[in-house]
Amino acid sequence: MAVLSVRNPTLLDLAKATDPDGRIATIVEILNETNEVLEDMVWMEGNLPTGHRTTIRSGIPTPTWRKLYGGVQPTKSTNVQVTDNCGMLEAYAEIDKALADLNNNTAAFRLSEDRPHIEGIAQEIADTLFYGNEGTEPEAFTGFAPRYNSLSAENADNIIVGGGSGSDNGSIWLVVWGESTCHGVIPKGSSAGLQHRDMGEVTLEDASDGSNSGRMQAYRTHYRFDAGLTVRDWRYVVRIPNIDKSTLVKDAASGADLNDLMFQASERVPNLNAGKACFYMSRDMRTFLRRQNANLRSGSTLSYDEVGGRKVMSFHGIPIKRCDALAADEALVS
Repeated sequence: MAVLSVRNPTLLDLAKATDPDGRIATIVEILNETNEVLEDMVWMEGNLPTGHRTTIRSGIPTPTWRKLYGGVQPTKSTNVQVTDNCGMLEAYAEIDKALADLNNNTAAFRLSEDRPHIEGIAQEIADTLFYGNEGTEPEAFTGFAPRYNSLSAENADNIIVGGGSGSDNGSIWLVVWGESTCHGVIPKGSSAGLQHRDMGEVTLEDASDGSNSGRMQAYRTHYRFDAGLTVRDWRYVVRIPNIDKSTLVKDAASGADLNDLMFQASERVPNLNAGKACFYMSRDMRTFLRRQNANLRSGSTLSYDEVGGRKVMSFHGIPIKRCDALAADEALVS
């Protein structure tokens, strides 16, 4: 695991390397506690102040079988440049000074009160990671779903439909995080993309009485997370959409057979060892996966390992992580 951490740095690795006083690292640990996908993500510094420009090979040169005294035409690969932008996610936490000073440990109390704000950042990043769309929300970044949403697109081979219909479907995702596969992006020159500013004591207006607004002293903290997503090789992300939760049954006699779909997904990836591979699914999907496994006639496809003192469920060695950001009312992918 240590080798993976060096080769594929997580947000916590970057924070510890660039934040000498440890404040950002503490915040990142809270982010990781509240959303597992942020713990898995590999993060790289972008080559632009606002994001990352990637050169992707779009065509491979074809060699020629040469005969004696026959010539060979020179060939070359073709490339395209893709720019992925970072979004700026911000939050302000304000706490009544008198309340914060009551327990004689103001700093600890402020951090405890700031935790909901940090958790809100984690949830928003996770939601944007899957469903963000710069076409409809230009200030955010583009996530996975808009990139894998058409069965006629070039990456359609990595979309394995689950057989559902209508608009109440969910998805399972297989992502291989790595520098050359898929990774999060932080702006060039930033400290793990996350900024924390203690604004100190400020005077606030209390507008609860309408026009008779009063004044109060408070502590203010500003959080900002600049983040984006780059998919350098679309073959290392697989989406299993159109899984209708209402038709799932524990013996997979009808509805989606989650084990079979996940087998297919793992075979679409060229090399699962190219990075950190993980499955992501909602709580309900994970529940039905376990129930279907319990009803298998042959051996289970799931195993349970202890990693860092925690139990991790795996599908043939690939960790399965719960992600509450994944919705159960996705539009049909067709």
